[in-house]
Amino acid sequence: MKNLRMKAARVSCDLSQEDLAQRVGVTRQTIGMIEAGRFNPSLALCVAICRALGKTLNDLFWEEGDAV
Repeated sequence: MKNLRMKAARVSCDLSQEDLAQRVGVTRQTIGMIEAGRFNPSLALCVAICRALGKTLNDLFWEEGDAV
């Protein structure tokens, strides 16, 4: 499933995929694959992305109806 919330948060911070990748220590391709729903990031990477974008895990990664 595409992560449009992450992409929207990144764009609202005026960051390119490359900018975000540099801030969290991954490649631009990794950010692109997360946004496209083709890569499931680790919890540590999710937290780093949230910090870089000023969002919570719920804001960016929690899907309604997900089981805990």
